[in-house]
Amino acid sequence: MKHNRVLAGLAAGGMLLAPVLALAQEVSITRSVFQDLPYTLIYPAALQANGGGADPVTLNHPDAPLQCDMRVVPVEDTSWTVDGALADLDNAEVAAAWGDTLPGFAVASKGTVQYQDAAALTYEGTSTDSAMGLPLTLVHTETVASGRGYVLDCLFAADQAEQARPLVDFIVANFSTRADAECCIGVTVVEPEQPAAQ
Repeated sequence: MKHNRVLAGLAAGGMLLAPVLALAQEVSITRSVFQDLPYTLIYPAALQANGGGADPVTLNHPDAPLQCDMRVVPVEDTSWTVDGALADLDNAEVAAAWGDTLPGFAVASKGTVQYQDAAALTYEGTSTDSAMGLPLTLVHTETVASGRGYVLDCLFAADQAEQARPLVDFIVANFSTRADAECCIGVTVVEPEQPAAQ
């Protein structure tokens, strides 16, 4: 799959991201209504979503520089596997692909990660600059399921990693290439206590 060089406008706020537990108390779920483009995207309700259908779904935090883009892409390599993609991943090629959008970008780590229903390739790195005038961290994930490619990229201010990374991990862990996925991985649902019978 080709690497996306587009950096959509991140909300340029100076506010710190709220702790993940505060944001994850309420979640929003975006599902595809198209049978040929199935997905479920689950994210903290504080994020705002736009797009969908054949267009990417973009999640933005209204008060902080955090953005995630999910898109379904054509599959060029019908023999694509997570392990094969990881073995073939060239750090210099990835850095060059992101270089225009994220100057000074370098891959810091790579591996595999689990969506709700599929394993995905992941890599992460940080730029030295950006159009926003600050270093950004990119967490990239991709997989192929049922002949479709899925790419989920999240960008956040590098100096906000402690607050942003748990949100990104939540979004990635709860993403599904199916339209009927349930919520939520990484969240304990606490049922309200029922009053004692009198």
